Amino acid sequence: MTVALFLEQMLNGLQLGVMLFLMAAGLTLIFGVMGLINLAHGSLFMVGGFVCAAVAAWSGSFWLGLIASLAAAAALGALVEIVVIRRLYDRDHLDQVLATFALVLMFSEGVRFVFGSFPLYLDPPAFLSGPVTLPGGLPYPAYRLAIIIAGLAVAAGLGLLISRTRLGMQIRAGESDREMIAALGVDIRFLYTVVFALGAALAGFAGALVGAIQSVQIGMGEPVLILAFVVIVIGGIGSIRGALIAALLVGVVDTMGRLLLPMLLSNVMHASNAAGVGSALASMLIYLLMAAVLVFKPKGLFPANA
Repeated sequence: MTVALFLEQMLNGLQLGVMLFLMAAGLTLIFGVMGLINLAHGSLFMVGGFVCAAVAAWSGSFWLGLIASLAAAAALGALVEIVVIRRLYDRDHLDQVLATFALVLMFSEGVRFVFGSFPLYLDPPAFLSGPVTLPGGLPYPAYRLAIIIAGLAVAAGLGLLISRTRLGMQIRAGESDREMIAALGVDIRFLYTVVFALGAALAGFAGALVGAIQSVQIGMGEPVLILAFVVIVIGGIGSIRGALIAALLVGVVDTMGRLLLPMLLSNVMHASNAAGVGSALASMLIYLLMAAVLVFKPKGLFPANA
């Protein structure tokens, strides 16, 4: 394996990690503040991708599609919180799982009705469509590099929002004692709606960004949602810092595992068998990583209330 290939796959792992962070950050905020298990979060990822692709195709502007995806996901998230989720806070987690799973089915059929059953395709902006040359002469797709930069910028913005603003103070207080902040005059219902809309916007943003890498299709959010739950468990529930570090770790481990394991196994078995077995083992790596973290840190690497 060449150094250039190794560095390229490391960057691909970082890009995957950034996408997982955008999903996991909203999910961990929702669970940390509301105590809600939201299986429909992946559907908001899908909606963001479809809206971005449809608006970009209609307007010819990727940026207009990106703005539309953020607005649509945030508005849909706020609507879902007000109409459905608000009635689940005092119910047990089984009721939350069943209700949000029903939302997954409704979103899938709704997207099929509005956008059709066929995948949509989204082109990145023209100035990001080619490669850039990184230090050392390594060519790398400009759009993937832009995703890494945008994701890290969002992480920095979320960190400032949570630690330096009044809304962030209310969010942190809501994680610790929601009854107390309600007694102090904070409109807890409005806070929950804002947090849910923020998480939905992040999911829609992630779906829009990934739409220019792969096709936008029904069900695209469910595999990402599973990985986002893994990220939350590893990083610690309610922790933005934990979500970022765990997402980057999961992205790199998954990407490098898919590269290195087939190469290592090819030394002991036929190349075609090595590829299949290596791919299967690579898919298990992140779950083995999660199990190892839970053995030593049952609350995750950076639990919010540690």
